[in-house]
Parts: sequence; structure tokens; C-alpha cells
Amino acid sequence: MTKTRNKAGRFAWVKWVFILPVVLFLAVQAYFLVQIWWWVDHNPSMTSFMREQQSALREKNPDANIQQQWVPYNRISKNLKRAIIASEDANFSEHEGVDWDALQKAYETNQKRKKVARGGSTITQQLAKNLFLSGSRSYLRKGQELIITYMLEALMDKERIFEIYLNVVEFGKGIFGAEAAAKHYYGIPAAKLGAAQAAKLAVMLPNPRYYDGHRDSSYLARRTGTILKRMGSAELP
Repeated sequence: MTKTRNKAGRFAWVKWVFILPVVLFLAVQAYFLVQIWWWVDHNPSMTSFMREQQSALREKNPDANIQQQWVPYNRISKNLKRAIIASEDANFSEHEGVDWDALQKAYETNQKRKKVARGGSTITQQLAKNLFLSGSRSYLRKGQELIITYMLEALMDKERIFEIYLNVVEFGKGIFGAEAAAKHYYGIPAAKLGAAQAAKLAVMLPNPRYYDGHRDSSYLARRTGTILKRMGSAELP
């Protein structure tokens, strides 16, 4: 009888070793889902990526704060919207959150370099990362990013996804969102960004902190010219 009880106790322990991680995983996903549902018609005040960057800034200056000011979608220049789609995600209005062809190319690049050097992320994937995740690169984090991406696409329309993205994406050291970027680089509101100004901001997105300090980069100038040519065909949500 005692042996039977001991065996049952060991089985229960082993069972919970497998069940508990699943329960925790589902609880985390439920938290993400509720947050996204809330943000359908409420604006995020601070994202995970903003908090991470603000903490980094405060290591050097305890009083440091990020710069970010929310503006509605219709108060952001169409030039910037077209430039970002042309530069970051040309198929944004067509895909369901993930561009699998881009991911396949990224995977092949990473296999050759034997590290996660390229992400192949869409605008929705970038937003998923900024809202909830860190800037680290791993396939585990990428998997979570994909789950959040499909949650965003299921609960929000494309315009809302893009509106949040435009207001929280990083444009420089401590600079987040279109309004803060327009004022930081050009001293104007986001609504008044011209085509060339918008194209340059869009090109900075993959490495904004670097280009914040290297605004006269020859690559930045060449790529800005390329994006200017593509902006006319960029489809807005």
C-alpha cells in the first residue's frame, strides 16, 4: 500500500512538471491578448522597449526620460506613412502579419552567418516586439513575437496597428514615435514632414541610434533616394 502511494505521489509530481509550464505559457498569452484587446481603442502609454531604453538612459543620468508624444493617425504626414511602408514592409496592407518569404530569406542568411543577424520582420512583428518583448535576438523570442503578431492582426485593423507603430517606434536615442522624431530632427510636427524628410526618417529605422549620431552617412543618403522613388507606389491602410 505504501509503495502504491509513493508511486502515485511520484506520478503526480512528474505530471505537474509538464502541466505547470503549459499553464504558465497560457497565462502569459492570455495577458498579452487582454492587453491588445484594451489597446484596440486605448493608446499605450509606455511599451516594453521604451521602458528598457529609459532604464538604460537612467544608468548614466537618473533624471533621463524618453521623448514621445502621441498623435492620432490623421496628424501624421502621409509622406512618413508611405516612406515607412516602402522601406520596412511593402506588403503591409496585403499580408496577415507575417511575410513568410522574407522570413525564409532571413533564416537562410542566419544559417550562413551562424547567428540571428536578420529578422525579416513586418511592421506588425516590429510592433509586437516593441510592445511586449526585449531587443534581444533568439528563435524563442521570435516564436513569441509571431504569436503576438497574430493576436494583433486578429483584434486590430491595419490602420490601428500602423497608428500605434508610428507612435511607439524608435527613431533615435530616447526618441520614440513620429511626433518626437519630427521635432528632434527637423523642429516641426509630424503632420508637416516633407517627402525627403520622411524618407530619411524611414531609412533610419533599422538602426536609429546609430543614424542619430551619423546623419550625414553616405548610405543614408543613397537609401533615402531609393525610398523616395518607391513612396509613390506604397499602399496605405
